[in-house]
Amino acid sequence: MVNEGDLVAIFHSMHRVMKAEKLLKQAGKDILLIQVPRQLTSDCGLAIRFAQGMHAEIEALLTDAGLEIQELYLWQQRKFVRLKG
Repeated sequence: MVNEGDLVAIFHSMHRVMKAEKLLKQAGKDILLIQVPRQLTSDCGLAIRFAQGMHAEIEALLTDAGLEIQELYLWQQRKFVRLKG
């Protein structure tokens, strides 16, 4: 589900994660809507997974659209490392 070096972005609500997915897919970004991994918690249950190399670009697109990432995690060495939130 999550590969080494992937980032997982969690949002405040289902509405926000769905809006973020639509925006990023329309922008041609290689992202995937996933269930929040069981090691993490989220009220909405969905998150967006993307490659670490796309972080700055995706964060900029989301910020410009007013869609702040609530929590951001990096999957590294078989565990999640919190980067934001």
